[in-house]
Amino acid sequence: MVSVVQNVAIDCVDAYELARFWSEVTGCPLDPEDGPGAQETQVMMPEGPVLYFNQVPEPKTVKNRVHLCLRPETSREAEVERLLGLGAALVADRREPGGSGWAVLADPEGNEFCVLRGESDRAGQHA
Repeated sequence: MVSVVQNVAIDCVDAYELARFWSEVTGCPLDPEDGPGAQETQVMMPEGPVLYFNQVPEPKTVKNRVHLCLRPETSREAEVERLLGLGAALVADRREPGGSGWAVLADPEGNEFCVLRGESDRAGQHA
């Protein structure tokens, strides 16, 4: 069974800043009408879910557990390094013999997501 995430809504303290982070992660632009202080914003990925960001007055005590499986064109290790440089945190690295597997990272507000090496890795991953 393969699960497909269609739309994801994330409550966060700073909707614009978190959306900006995800814009850099995915390479997809923010709505040009949004700016710092926006209460709601979104990142629309061409072949994936729409990520909606809603500003809430204080940090959530239970974080979102969103596993968005990115399929980088580069190696998984290079993509993990890029995401760490953007401010993500490494949660777990699930490497298999032969280089397959996935990494679980968290965005600056603690929402988890996966990085896979390619489509073949996705077949064995259920989030």
